[in-house]
Amino acid sequence: MSDSTGSALTGNGLLLSTLVLRRILKREVLATDETFVGVLLPPSVGGVLVNAALPLMRRIAVNLNYTMPNSLINHCIAQCGIRHVLTSRRVLDKFKLQLDAKIVYVEDFREKATWFDKACAWVQSKLPSAILEKRLGIVNVTGDDLLTVMFTSGSTGDPKGVMLSHDNVASQIEAIQQAVQLNDDDVAMGVLPFFHLYGYTATMWTVLSLAPQGVYHFDPRDAHEVGKLCSKHHVTVFMATPTFLRIYLRRVKPEEFRTLDTVFGAAEKLPKELSDAFEARFGMRPYEAYGCTELSPLVAVNIPPSRNREPSRPSAREGTVGRPIPGVRVKVVHMETGEDLPTGETGMLLVSGPNVMKGYINRPDLTKKVIRDGWYVTGDLARIDTDGFIEITGRESRFSKIGGEMVPHMTVEETLQRVLGGDEEHLMVVVTAVPDPFKGERLIVMHLPVDKSPEQIRRELSAAGLPNLWIPSADSFYEVAEIPVLGTGKLDLRGLKELALAKFSM
Repeated sequence: MSDSTGSALTGNGLLLSTLVLRRILKREVLATDETFVGVLLPPSVGGVLVNAALPLMRRIAVNLNYTMPNSLINHCIAQCGIRHVLTSRRVLDKFKLQLDAKIVYVEDFREKATWFDKACAWVQSKLPSAILEKRLGIVNVTGDDLLTVMFTSGSTGDPKGVMLSHDNVASQIEAIQQAVQLNDDDVAMGVLPFFHLYGYTATMWTVLSLAPQGVYHFDPRDAHEVGKLCSKHHVTVFMATPTFLRIYLRRVKPEEFRTLDTVFGAAEKLPKELSDAFEARFGMRPYEAYGCTELSPLVAVNIPPSRNREPSRPSAREGTVGRPIPGVRVKVVHMETGEDLPTGETGMLLVSGPNVMKGYINRPDLTKKVIRDGWYVTGDLARIDTDGFIEITGRESRFSKIGGEMVPHMTVEETLQRVLGGDEEHLMVVVTAVPDPFKGERLIVMHLPVDKSPEQIRRELSAAGLPNLWIPSADSFYEVAEIPVLGTGKLDLRGLKELALAKFSM
């Protein structure tokens, strides 16, 4: 693996460096009764080493979201009882964080590594794996033991600590290999941060466990450096959010993505128009994957034709998030009764399998609400076609009940995007809602500067076929300088709601 700072390690160097780091952490930093360890590092070789070393000490890594407000990071630290946070001066200086834990700078470890540490690590690296496991004291680790706690983005509320086991993550790696068929020649680009579970599982542990080389960069928005790294290392596999794909569409040169073979858009809806534009510019089409933190995170994926090992069976379908990955089961149930619905009908999507989390840390009440008889309730509305492809039709939390009718925010947004003349390279508008004393809720439209009046927009929404009840009132439009986005690349739905409440509170 390598990164944009110039750090690079072969497999042997990775093992040696991990074992040396483990010795330093055990001797210099972590107490014997310390279970959870905070990690505040961007995608990088150093970030991978820390995440690889901690499980070899039977410690649980908690990758903290450095783009969150300080108060929320400390909320996560308190939830896990974290006493030490492993970070770098560069990260702390950039984000100006004041943490309720002891700060440990990983760049100082170079001076602490003795010749004896290196000699011991070298000897350990030559041992058969069964003997090495005994020497490291990890022989009794089971698949059900915790590997990590990953906090949700907090896009709709306070972050929740998702407890994931070794089996949760291992099942993902096995399923990814079965679905995508990674090989020795593949090179995976890692831009999603390790506090984002797609970054942690798909671009870190998959690289640690399987054949592909990993290439990392600390800022997913830095299209110039991302393009250079893809060209230099001949990257073949790339996973990013649609928000980041839009940035690359505008700023990366086509020749820099020339070796890409497989591109996945995940964590939010991948619009067809964005896939079309990306394919027209770079010659390969992004395919949508689907999941969430509570599901380790991958549930379903559209497999590009170049990776399809069953040509007689369709591997991808436009407008869907693909089929469930191996080992995962899905079903759709009635929103109110919970009864299973037949193929093709829309209802609440439930997921079962080895990817379902152990629960929310210190919140058995919240865990009980979302895991029912082994099935995780996603909060997403979906339908499943006869071939098993899943179409996500909306998010339960992104509906408003107006005049007794459920109004989908995403449908209104998509129509507004077309009316405002935006394309999938530029997100122009987002819809949220505030309480309304007469109709229950009121839609609020936040948009970038446009040359159309609210009344003109409303007329065009009507001409586009939106029901009158779904069309926001003329005084519900709010011009903003930019659409708020989280560090994970998702829309900041919580921030949008707060902006709307502040502007339109009664």
